[in-house]
Amino acid sequence: MNFSHRLLLLCSLVGTFGLTSTFVHSRRVDAADTCQTPALSRFQRHQVQNGETLESIAQRYNLTTTTLVNMNPAVSNGQVTVGSELQIPPYNGIVVEIPSGQTWRQVAEKYQVRADTLFEINGCQPDPRIVFVPAGNVSPNPLIRQSSPPTDTQAISISGYPLESVATVLMPYGWQIHPTTGEAFFHSGMDLLAPVGSSVQAIAPGTIVFAEQQGSYGQLVIINHSGGLQSRYAHLNEIQVAVGEQVNQGDLLGTVGTTGEPTFTEPHLHFEMRSSSDLGWVAKDPQGYLQD
Repeated sequence: MNFSHRLLLLCSLVGTFGLTSTFVHSRRVDAADTCQTPALSRFQRHQVQNGETLESIAQRYNLTTTTLVNMNPAVSNGQVTVGSELQIPPYNGIVVEIPSGQTWRQVAEKYQVRADTLFEINGCQPDPRIVFVPAGNVSPNPLIRQSSPPTDTQAISISGYPLESVATVLMPYGWQIHPTTGEAFFHSGMDLLAPVGSSVQAIAPGTIVFAEQQGSYGQLVIINHSGGLQSRYAHLNEIQVAVGEQVNQGDLLGTVGTTGEPTFTEPHLHFEMRSSSDLGWVAKDPQGYLQD
């Protein structure tokens, strides 16, 4: 089967099943806070109407014409036929079948996409055989609807500490082994051991853009900082700030708790740093932003 026929088959599977049935495992490795509904399950169908062009359809869905052509091999010479149906992905990218003997991590490396981003966009599937590889113009993580990514992207350096005193790191950032299930998963932040009720404070000045319950994060506070940076404070017991509030370094955000679905039974603060990019809010190693 040649490449165009295989791509047509993949796109047909997307339209028919949303691709969820093509994954070897449908469950998530971990109740990862940032995991989205798999991109392959979010494809839409668009029936071409009279007067529409490939360009106008792409503009309607905030996509490039290249993406539409890649997703719809039947489109030839950039022309669409009235009454035909197009597969519309949630954002720009391509569908990739993982070659036998390779893993999605190797696919991420090949297409120069961060491994954690590819993992999250595909629903945190542990062993997918087909993945959606994003290109530019990917929408930000839908977790944050109250605020657009900061427009001030001048490189800056921020540092601070989210607790009143230095804490033991229960789990660092990066690929880890789940202490309960024994399975590998990507940890998008670091877990800092602290008693319930301990004060949680802002590591740098910024604006509160999220302050409420959010899935496995539990009680969550998110701060947007200048320079396109963001900090997240999860599993809180209490939240003592509100959306839109301006905070300074060291201001009280809430207290340590055990809400949501913590990885460990010991009370801790789950702390993340993220940066704004075309792929949304991309997780960064928090260690580089912590100042004891």
